[in-house]
Amino acid sequence: MTTKQLNRRLFLQGFGGVAVAAPFLGSMLERSASGAEGDDPKRLIVFFTHYGCITNRWFPKKSHGELLEADYAGTTLKSLAPFAKKLLMVRGVRAMNEWSFQQELGQETDPHTQVMNAYFTGCPTDGISGLGAAPSGVNSATPKRKGNGKPIGGRSLDHICAEQINRTANPTPLYIAVGGAQNSEGNTMTSLSYSTAGVYDHAGHKITTEATLYPSIGAPKTIYDNITKLFGGGSVPVETPASYELSRGKAVFDLCRDDLMRLKAKAMSASDKLKLDAWAALLSDTTGMMGMGPRVGCSADAANGLGLTSQALSGMAGGMEKSMPIMLGLAALSALCDDNRVIFIKTPGNGNYSFLSGIQGDHHGLSHRQGDANQGGGTCVPKVNDQIATIDTYHAESFAKLVGLLDGVPEGAGTLLDNTATVWFQELSDGNSHNLNNMPILQAGGCGGYFKLGQAINVDGGSPDMSPGTSEALCGTDGGPVPSNALDSTGTPKDIANAPINKYFCNLMNAIGVKAGADGFAAKGGTAPVTNFGYYDDTKDFIKFLTDNPPPPMIKKPGEFEELKA
Repeated sequence: MTTKQLNRRLFLQGFGGVAVAAPFLGSMLERSASGAEGDDPKRLIVFFTHYGCITNRWFPKKSHGELLEADYAGTTLKSLAPFAKKLLMVRGVRAMNEWSFQQELGQETDPHTQVMNAYFTGCPTDGISGLGAAPSGVNSATPKRKGNGKPIGGRSLDHICAEQINRTANPTPLYIAVGGAQNSEGNTMTSLSYSTAGVYDHAGHKITTEATLYPSIGAPKTIYDNITKLFGGGSVPVETPASYELSRGKAVFDLCRDDLMRLKAKAMSASDKLKLDAWAALLSDTTGMMGMGPRVGCSADAANGLGLTSQALSGMAGGMEKSMPIMLGLAALSALCDDNRVIFIKTPGNGNYSFLSGIQGDHHGLSHRQGDANQGGGTCVPKVNDQIATIDTYHAESFAKLVGLLDGVPEGAGTLLDNTATVWFQELSDGNSHNLNNMPILQAGGCGGYFKLGQAINVDGGSPDMSPGTSEALCGTDGGPVPSNALDSTGTPKDIANAPINKYFCNLMNAIGVKAGADGFAAKGGTAPVTNFGYYDDTKDFIKFLTDNPPPPMIKKPGEFEELKA
């Protein structure tokens, strides 16, 4: 017997032994047909940035329809143009619990705290700041809560997803902080991850259980050391010609093709031929490319290929300039090694981008146009809109790097990117007005064919010429003042782009395999599609939470955005 034949036989006895019995296991065939066995893992990777953007430079002109490479030219997203066919721009979406001067669109609390708390929970915030004029029925002088600014009613999206789809015993997401030390994002103005929910007693207006902040990890070696425990696990030793082909990613079916053809040439009943054909199809579907299965290829060589050399890891200190590429590489390595299927990457609050040409001041102050954290009452920083656009461009280039890393790793019939929903979310739409309608959301990868790609989809009416916002209404070439009564002019008109972000979260959860209970909310052990997320999906309901008789949890528009699905 030749070495090639021996290796195939050893392979069939080892990895493929169970599959050999497939013609006689009807239940296994049924599971394969339903996609329950042999599918590539599906993942959610989030890239999150603070303080919004110059929206009229960020959005392409077309808000609904096919987006080509040329449509990204001239925008701050131009670095993503090469991936146009694998991008989905979700237009017309509103995030929940918006700060506004009269608090008519959200709770009366801090302009960042309630936004960050509600973003991935869809829940109201514990606390009243006393900012602005209170709506009817709300007494600002008498807070009814503790005031610690944490969400009430639910955990964040990352934890809801991770407990269901992570294949390891660890049910928690990987939460990466760029440019910061471990646990650096420990306050309610900048954190977004909550592992447990806060519980509120409506009748007594008191907190019975406080939500738990989940710390980010800002030390790359902590992440790397955890992943290195998987190196070599599940990979095929490169010792023989056949195993070498497997390690190179050659399909298992290809290695067995000759033997299958010889077997099919033997005299056998029609029934046995049908069983053999079914087995061959099952082998092809469930094993695919052996070199691309879970953990195969997870190695120090793979880490080096992602830029995670020992020199890079040891030389990284502090700020974003060095931290960003390392953290993006670690996210890609975690996906490659199937260490975590829910990965959140976040830039720091009050981040310093002085390493970029022309940037003078921190991101928060620049987003307010006057150079500090106050809103209005100041003077435009010189060329402030150009400075913000420079930061927007850097964020886009960083997201493009992440997309490129994921798209460069083969998996199954495609790449890691193809099996992932990789989404760039931003805290705000415009950082001056703090508006949450017309949110900038860009997704890369269709998550195994779940989403349409290569286009913009306006889920709030389908108009192809929706406003990109008016971020340059203030601080043009002549500079000038930043009056408090003009901040809203830099946002987007309040009556457009208001489809609830909750529905998009349902899309993402269903795409990666999260299941719901009978009520439509994600639940471990559930069997139904997810149709509901959060406490409220109408931002105006959040302000009512501060009244003497707050409304109960209510999702007014359940379900996904069907128009996003392939």
